[in-house]
Amino acid sequence: MAMLLLAAPMMSMPPMNIGAMLGGMLGTSATGGWIMHFMIGVGFTAAYAFFFNQRLPIGSPVPRGAAYGGLVFAPAQMMFALRRTMGLMPPAGDGILLGMVGSLLGHLVFGTVLGGFFSAQRAPVAPSLA
Repeated sequence: MAMLLLAAPMMSMPPMNIGAMLGGMLGTSATGGWIMHFMIGVGFTAAYAFFFNQRLPIGSPVPRGAAYGGLVFAPAQMMFALRRTMGLMPPAGDGILLGMVGSLLGHLVFGTVLGGFFSAQRAPVAPSLA
């Protein structure tokens, strides 16, 4: 997902430097923001692995993971909108829709990768012959 965010300007999308945005919100550097983004991703990965992977009703792994990515996208967008409303972030300028589409795509990629990676977690275990 981070690679997609950094490559956004090469795809005619607005820059989406989440590290700089989170760093600014936290009063730290862009590096601190990227570390925070990574840690948030680890938390969401753990939540998927230990809870959502077993409970999402969608049958196959990739769509199940993509649905989870969409679930993760929603609170992220709400948090940014709330911070903008409170004046804690600069107002969104032109390109906000493209930025949201880029964020959605990134979260869908994140969820899809999780679904594929953890698909074995839902597979029934074959009985041992021992």
